[in-house]
Amino acid sequence: MITDSRIDHGTPFDWGRTSSDYAKYRDIYPPEFYGKILSLGLCRDGQRALDLGTGTGVLPRNLYRYGARWTAADISPEQILQAQQMAAGEGMEIDFRAVSTEQLTFPPSTFDVITACQCFWYFDHEAVMPKLSEWLKADGKLLILYMAWLPYEDAVARTSEELVLKYSPNWSGSGEKIHPIDLPEVTFQYFERLAHEEYELDVPFTRETWHGRMKACRGVGASLSGEQLAEWEEEHLELLRLTAPERFTVKHYAAYALLGKKQTAEK
Repeated sequence: MITDSRIDHGTPFDWGRTSSDYAKYRDIYPPEFYGKILSLGLCRDGQRALDLGTGTGVLPRNLYRYGARWTAADISPEQILQAQQMAAGEGMEIDFRAVSTEQLTFPPSTFDVITACQCFWYFDHEAVMPKLSEWLKADGKLLILYMAWLPYEDAVARTSEELVLKYSPNWSGSGEKIHPIDLPEVTFQYFERLAHEEYELDVPFTRETWHGRMKACRGVGASLSGEQLAEWEEEHLELLRLTAPERFTVKHYAAYALLGKKQTAEK
């Protein structure tokens, strides 16, 4: 169980409670999302890559065929178990570790690239940023990634989000608009921003897969009680039956921030 005053006003959540739904319904990044990563020359061709907050290993599993050698870590043992099972089923050799980023250790200059997708704001940045700089090679890159639905531009996203807030009023994942990824000041003691991009995406869903995606979010499956979750599911499924076709797209935006390691970190 995680409690962080910066997130959901301190409401506890546990990703392990939603790992099976996370594995089934949150592998939704479209080809363009991965194409942006590859176009930056990252996560490919024998590079040593570390994925932080890997969840069920979505990023390394989808990029595995491009030839990077992956290590991936997540604080949730349940998430890592799902990741290991799916990777093994596809014959992928990925070094998965069930440990928080703050507790990871690696020798200096181990990695060519470190990725953090949907998880950067969970970190203790004062503790983590110097470690990431140390683990990267001199020309190494830190790539921070994010994707979110746009409730003000998509009716299905808006009504589903409103229902999440009915059950989880402290949930701070609502109301997204397109913006560059926010980086804490300590980041720039160790890294310089090389590039960033924000772009819109239409992500395809069915009623079932959108319901599963919403269930596997922090404000629902990771935090509601069993009774609350059952009530939310019943209400959400009925909402979709009344307002959404069987197949539809949901407007999202994606963003990345590409950071290069400073050769002499500021102290």
